[in-house]
Amino acid sequence: MDKQKKAGRYSRIYKQLEELTSKPGTPLSRMATIAAVLHHKMDHFFWTGFYLLEDERLIVGPYQGPVACQELESGKGVCWAAVIRDTAVIVPDVTQFPGHIACDARSQSEITLPVKDKNGNCRAVLDVDSGEKGQFDEVDQQHLDAIIKLIYI
Repeated sequence: MDKQKKAGRYSRIYKQLEELTSKPGTPLSRMATIAAVLHHKMDHFFWTGFYLLEDERLIVGPYQGPVACQELESGKGVCWAAVIRDTAVIVPDVTQFPGHIACDARSQSEITLPVKDKNGNCRAVLDVDSGEKGQFDEVDQQHLDAIIKLIYI
């Protein structure tokens, strides 16, 4: 999908999610809603979900897609890279990422973003995988970053 079309789709998704997350709920329920909407509206998303940061562990949270790893080995993989670096991580080819954790061999590219509460503390990671290489870029990063800010409102 070209960048302009992708940005337009994300803008429409954001408006929908803004309305949905404005209703009473919890961060966990907002994550579930975000994962479901993103997964079904973005054609290139193979796995869409959250890993919750609890007691220095990343535990699977709300997600859409094939069965996920229940816990990610500490310090390894793209999700932990987002936590450690405190920024989004875009991986065009997961086979080239040192320490990549392959929960599903069909995953070819990935983007992860730290999810922070109102105080700036990392509470989770948004993890999105695609079954094709090179599917994520700065457009995804910019829009997904705005979307995850809807979790802790």
